[in-house]
Amino acid sequence: MSNLLSKSLSKVGLLSIIGCAAAFAQGAQAEPTGYNQISFNVEANQEVENDEVTATLYKQAQASTPKQLATQLNTAINQALSIAKRYPTVTATTGQQNTYPKYNDDGKIVGWTGTVSVDLKSNDFAKTSELVANLQENLVVQNLQFGVSEKKQKELEKELIKKASLQFKEQAKSLAETWGMSGYQVINVSINTNSGYNPRPMVMMRDASAKAGVPAQSFEGGNSRVAVTANGTIELIPFMR
Repeated sequence: MSNLLSKSLSKVGLLSIIGCAAAFAQGAQAEPTGYNQISFNVEANQEVENDEVTATLYKQAQASTPKQLATQLNTAINQALSIAKRYPTVTATTGQQNTYPKYNDDGKIVGWTGTVSVDLKSNDFAKTSELVANLQENLVVQNLQFGVSEKKQKELEKELIKKASLQFKEQAKSLAETWGMSGYQVINVSINTNSGYNPRPMVMMRDASAKAGVPAQSFEGGNSRVAVTANGTIELIPFMR
């Protein structure tokens, strides 16, 4: 056999191998047919101890003029923020402020009512409880919630995402075996996370004129459930005949 013919046959053999490999790759990543598709979801979750507390306290006041009302509200919020500065482990921010007029039967404005609030957030339950008690001398608790801090939640979600993904793959494989198919291909998958704060009953309003201080409330943060769900659709691949 001549060298030229030998080289030609070698090229043909190489092209055949490449062609077969390409055909195999194309078959492995075939376009979805729209048949034998199944949608399902799995969930990975874990109970975790709450490590963050948030609270909102507000001041409501009434006055005959907007200026008088603003003076009362501004004084209250400035005092609250000043007290909060004594607690460096607690983050205090100005919350919502609302003002609206009060009308008589003739539709004439006879006064003004307004509210202003301060929001607290911290990982230090003891100091937050103490601060809330001090602020209750002039403010009223609107809500108190416990939850998982963003840092702790993200760390846990990373592990749960892996766990949910593996569960999705295992479920897909199990479905293919159950339906007597050779395998499956993923059409789409979405990963969703969810967790929440646990609201607690409002602390009762205390008369601001009382001389004795408000006792600090014992905080029990409890647990929250952090969950990750994997929702998706797979297409079952039948055996070749």
